[in-house]
Amino acid sequence: MTDIKLPHEHGEGPNTQLIQEQLGRVEHFQTVAEVFRQLGDPTRVRIFWLLCHCEECVVNISAMLDMSSPAVSHHLRSLRNSGLIVSRRDGKEVYYRAADTPESQLLHRMIEQVMEITCPEEGKPAEPPAYPPEQVEIARKVHDQLLRHMERRFTIEELARQYLINPTTLKAVFKSVYGTSLAAHIKEHRMALAARLLQKSDMSIAEIARAVGYDSQSRFSAAFKAFFHMLPSEYRKHCDAAAYECSCRPL
Repeated sequence: MTDIKLPHEHGEGPNTQLIQEQLGRVEHFQTVAEVFRQLGDPTRVRIFWLLCHCEECVVNISAMLDMSSPAVSHHLRSLRNSGLIVSRRDGKEVYYRAADTPESQLLHRMIEQVMEITCPEEGKPAEPPAYPPEQVEIARKVHDQLLRHMERRFTIEELARQYLINPTTLKAVFKSVYGTSLAAHIKEHRMALAARLLQKSDMSIAEIARAVGYDSQSRFSAAFKAFFHMLPSEYRKHCDAAAYECSCRPL
């Protein structure tokens, strides 16, 4: 490429040639524009962000976003075609997650950083307080213990005594490490496990309730409906119908 002579010289220097060479690679900018076009829809951004944090099926994504399965499938198809998400089939069910690529990881970080800058939570400190490594390790041990024993209910005081830490400190450190309160975080795991059991097991709803730490089926059903916007029995029927539909059409 010949040296570029700009109409107005402002002392740009030797970088002008390199910049012009990059600008000439139109197809590169087209590829970048296509990736960003996928994130021009707020619903698609929500779905992509969700799949950066977990692997889910269409039914669960629809429930969490309060959308119809066909509408979710439309966005999933577009995201998958762009390479930002991938899918896998397990029996009749299809699961989606963010692609393990530098592009997806970069976009995930960018989305979260932009939200922190442009949509700060009221009263949220600019930076979370730093806690000693030993307290962070306790929070991680508590987290692992709760996930291993989802059928049990542990009180904060019980856990604090077990790990020799102040209850208030334990709650604060846990929220710093996992981004949400201990109760809310574990409830999400309970609901996710319940959803998997409803999809893949023949356990009764009462048995599933006990497996995820609820001694009352009615309390479990109320909690599940608040989380997924449908009762466990409705969710199981919806999953069965969606699985049948997926088995009848190609990916």
